[in-house]
Amino acid sequence: MSRFVHPAGDRHAEVLPEDRPPHAPADLNVLDPAIWPRTSGRSDGAVTIGGVDVRDLVAEYGTPLYVVDEEDFRSRCRDYRAAFTDGEVHYAGKAFLCREVARWIMQEGLGLDVCSAGELAVALSVGFPPERITMHGNNKSLAELERAVEAGVGHVVVDSFEEIARLGFLADKHGRRPKVMIRVTVGVEAHTHEFIATAHDDQKFGLSLNSGAAAEAARRILALPQLELVGLHSHIGSQITDTAGFEVAASRLAKLLVQIKEEHGVVLPELDLGGGYGIAYVEGDETLDVKEIADSLREIVAKVARSADLPVPTLTVEPGRSIAGTAGVTLYEVGTIKDVEGLRTYVSVDGGMSDNIRTALYGADYTARLASRESDAEPMLSRLVGKHCESGDMVIRDLWLPGDLAPGDLIAVAATGAYCRSLANNYNYLPKPAVVAVKDGTSRVIVQRENEDDLLRGQL
Repeated sequence: MSRFVHPAGDRHAEVLPEDRPPHAPADLNVLDPAIWPRTSGRSDGAVTIGGVDVRDLVAEYGTPLYVVDEEDFRSRCRDYRAAFTDGEVHYAGKAFLCREVARWIMQEGLGLDVCSAGELAVALSVGFPPERITMHGNNKSLAELERAVEAGVGHVVVDSFEEIARLGFLADKHGRRPKVMIRVTVGVEAHTHEFIATAHDDQKFGLSLNSGAAAEAARRILALPQLELVGLHSHIGSQITDTAGFEVAASRLAKLLVQIKEEHGVVLPELDLGGGYGIAYVEGDETLDVKEIADSLREIVAKVARSADLPVPTLTVEPGRSIAGTAGVTLYEVGTIKDVEGLRTYVSVDGGMSDNIRTALYGADYTARLASRESDAEPMLSRLVGKHCESGDMVIRDLWLPGDLAPGDLIAVAATGAYCRSLANNYNYLPKPAVVAVKDGTSRVIVQRENEDDLLRGQL
């Protein structure tokens, strides 16, 4: 097979987009510890995760395959729990949730954020303590709110005036007094993609601080004795790599806390600054250290409380990606390899936008490695693409792979533990991959692979 190989420094380098790295990594076999799971490495040339050879995983479970490093996931839970001993840590289930992950979260002592009745059902099915669950969502139905009230979830974060009325009615109906937080749109724009920035005024989440809607929400909740207003909530976006935005958000929330105290004589004891902490997807990506996050947010909240002459509220954070993201790797088998006009090589794998839509959705970047063996071949400028009938079906837009890559080789894509399985779909009727947990040299399925019966179920 003849393929165009594009070594670093080749005369064709000028065809690379300006925003892409012009040079290949020094060693295409190295696994950057900032990007790959904590237990990953190589043995006999092949990538191992949790002490398990990826070739053995593929032989037993097939491809595409989501692999989750259980020890990596759990150790990041422990890192957050140790860093926020004086606050609350709630795992954001939307990043990736299944029954086994809910058990891990429960066993490691974290709380859990859910955004739908379905996510709540997953948590309750494994006996997750409802008082450690927070219900989110911008359009909670009456049925979803009723399920939350009946279950006795610890907090409901209200996102609209309609929800306040619905929740008041349900609290009366069931004789419960749910704890409520107001999701406040604070007008802080995180430096991230438009689709994952969530605190500017012109978007669907929250009640605006600037317009007075958040203050009006407080009035309406406090007028309903069947609801207990305990705090304010803010989430400024995702994949955030500094805490400056949180300081601005906390300062603006403090003004509302003061207003509520002055207007109603009520001091709210809780402040939830959300999550969105970034992880490394490619070499050189900035990340936030968990202890630094905790120390910085603790100092921010204490400072704004002092300046507002308020007691320091209990701080809650909601990490999701920064717990699940790096713990996950997706394995694919190479199917076809195609040169296009000597510019790059298209490497097609047996998955794509059905198991990882983030690249197509908002231009996410990833790192991939030849996983079934090592190679000293010259680097080849590649585009890792899927098998779907969309030209935008790309897993990685630009990357370097060994020039001797061949059909049947295994490719591992790092940092796919968050949002890939959650956003998975059945485009072109591809079944969703299995999820396998690895730990201490053993593996087990925690989410089964779909089959044709699953694809046809429900059709008449």
